[in-house]
Amino acid sequence: MTKTRTNPRIAEMLRVDHAGEYGAVAIYRGQQAVFKNQMATQPMAAQLAEMEAEEQKHLDAFDKLLVERNVRPTAMAPLWNVAGYGLGVVTALMGEKAAHACTEAVETVIEEHYAEQAEACAEEEPELAATFLEFREDELHHRDTAIEGGSQEAPFHRALSKVIEAGCRVAIAVTAKV
Repeated sequence: MTKTRTNPRIAEMLRVDHAGEYGAVAIYRGQQAVFKNQMATQPMAAQLAEMEAEEQKHLDAFDKLLVERNVRPTAMAPLWNVAGYGLGVVTALMGEKAAHACTEAVETVIEEHYAEQAEACAEEEPELAATFLEFREDELHHRDTAIEGGSQEAPFHRALSKVIEAGCRVAIAVTAKV
């Protein structure tokens, strides 16, 4: 069976989304590494594990789509893994509210990104658009959970959020091409 070449714009979307989910899993693993053995934060670790499982489901779906559509993953994956895990550890060390602020910032960028992608490919790729919208709902749930968990009460919330959001946008731009 010969694989057909995927539209370059769709290939970029899939590459970016695969990398984003890969990074999200790494962030949650980094946060869990800090929280899992602290009795006071075990509920937080359980919540993170649940969100990580949803991100892993998304990553598995994008793994499959990359293979099916003959799209190469980003060469930046090792860097995103280290950066994501590091971001998770650092924000968790700052406390639960900072970890939630990280989730809020990341998910704010990602849910907007999925919405834009769904709109951009709705006519050409309705099934893919539906996948983007489904995953967007999960990301919105994660963001809302973070807000309910006190993300906006984190020390330096505004600055922390802006830095993380900017990092996400840079990662998206780089990953689309590399």
